[in-house]
Amino acid sequence: MSFSKMVKNEIASLEVIERNEKIAELSAFVRNNLDYNKEKKAIELLTENEVIARRLYNFFNECYEIMVQVTTVENLNFSKNLLYLITINDKQELILQDLAVVDKHGVKLSIPSLYIVGGDEEIRAYLRGCFLSCGSINDPKQSRYHMEMVINDPDEAIFIQKLLNNYEFNAKLLNRGKGYMVYIKEADKISDFLRLIKAYQAVLYFENARVYRDQKNRLNRLNNCEQANVDRVIETAEEQLKNISLIKEYIGLKALDDKLKEVIKYREKYPELSLQELSEVISLETGKKITKSGLNHRFRKISMIANDLKDKILPQKNEN
Repeated sequence: MSFSKMVKNEIASLEVIERNEKIAELSAFVRNNLDYNKEKKAIELLTENEVIARRLYNFFNECYEIMVQVTTVENLNFSKNLLYLITINDKQELILQDLAVVDKHGVKLSIPSLYIVGGDEEIRAYLRGCFLSCGSINDPKQSRYHMEMVINDPDEAIFIQKLLNNYEFNAKLLNRGKGYMVYIKEADKISDFLRLIKAYQAVLYFENARVYRDQKNRLNRLNNCEQANVDRVIETAEEQLKNISLIKEYIGLKALDDKLKEVIKYREKYPELSLQELSEVISLETGKKITKSGLNHRFRKISMIANDLKDKILPQKNEN
């Protein structure tokens, strides 16, 4: 089961007692699902989700005391899932006006009437209905954080965006040609949205997935950092060994003082150690304290000698 379906199943199973909340949820679903035609006699709604279909059936029956017909039809959008067709043949004009889909003259309303979203619970219900109709959300375990609702009407899309941003969700609006996508990409905001529509089990799933991903990302960053440090240690040690080899070949170690001979001895003995580790080994084995900074100073001297040899001897060798 997809995460979107899990969320929809949860919120479509919520118990709603107040009629005004049912009306708000129905209004959002119908306004974003109904293919409105003034001459059409029946109200027809489509959903892939059986739980949503049952909720719509119950809400219409409870709010308007009508018989609602639910049938299954073939999905033509390359999906094996059947669609549930909800058909209402009674009190259509009353219902559409009451849900603020059309005005008393049958003209479609660009945004719902104020009484539909008059309070906090009604707004929650309206956003819940909109998500049930046209919303989706990525599984936080498998992909980037993303919640969207694809809305056909631009005025409705702007209205939904404003409702979301009243809660500081930082919702964005994108014209997709065939519709308008209202979306949220911030993980914290998506989690808060799920709380707002009362998808509490989904919130737990989402937060657990976030913790797992955050820990995994931190470990990956630490591993990458550690690997980068290892690579630097190896690169530094290889460069030091090359300098040592050059000095040995052209002037020998007798030309160096005892301190430089000592670090050369230990670098060749422990080629895999970092400067910090090598300073600790030398201090332990010789009984003479040497810091990482002191060790680095000696290797700089060795590097200067090697570079001087490269500048003076190697060009002569190339000439010969």
